[in-house]
Amino acid sequence: MKLFATLKSVRALEKGHLPFVKSVVDFDIIIEVGFAEEEGQPLTLKQLFLLGISSRTTIRRRLAKLSDEGVIVRRKKKDDGRTTVLAVASPSRKQLSNYGSHVAAIWGQIAAAMK
Repeated sequence: MKLFATLKSVRALEKGHLPFVKSVVDFDIIIEVGFAEEEGQPLTLKQLFLLGISSRTTIRRRLAKLSDEGVIVRRKKKDDGRTTVLAVASPSRKQLSNYGSHVAAIWGQIAAAMK
């Protein structure tokens, strides 16, 4: 499989399976929030800013859009009701999982072709 044909396939999958991802910043926010959740350390807004994904203004704007669309949810931290943490909403997580399975299959085909 050719490199740009593969990348084009992955991008088409992204557009089809993840209509809520409008920019690279959106994708980075979703990935970082989801990764932190998987690690058992959900991110606060301040921690998200400190990752250096983009400017604070851009992160606030993109996060507000993702929240309005129901992709990212804000929850009060269980052990400290004053702190808000970020989470990937369950329906979005399912879409991301489906997308991830398709991408893994594509990269698996590439790895097999390279042997």
